[in-house]
Amino acid sequence: MRLESDPVCGEVDLTATATELACLARAIAEDEGFISSASASSLDGNTLAGVEVRKAPGSGVRIVLDAQRQTLVISGDPDARAVLAENLHAMATAEDGGHLHIEYFPEHPYLVAGSLSLVVSSPHGGMPTG
Repeated sequence: MRLESDPVCGEVDLTATATELACLARAIAEDEGFISSASASSLDGNTLAGVEVRKAPGSGVRIVLDAQRQTLVISGDPDARAVLAENLHAMATAEDGGHLHIEYFPEHPYLVAGSLSLVVSSPHGGMPTG
């Protein structure tokens, strides 16, 4: 898994294999934990060390960047995290490529205001063909 922070656009780009995306989805759905980035050994100003998942009270999911630890933090209640996990799992298993934009807008079904945008690239490459 590779995580790149884009401070200009205010988003994080996530590139992962289907297996890595499925593991991330499982971690988000099931509990707390840390998933290390494959690029963690070569951190630069924009490369992140990994993803930390936390339980949090209230409703919704919050995605933030812990700049000090160079870590993407995903926190929230179990129901909201389950929806995010389903979206990531769908991206891991879809075979037609593309990318998934996870970004807050008013009335978002699971993200809360102030969440960082996350762009997840398909492990199957470019844009869908059909």
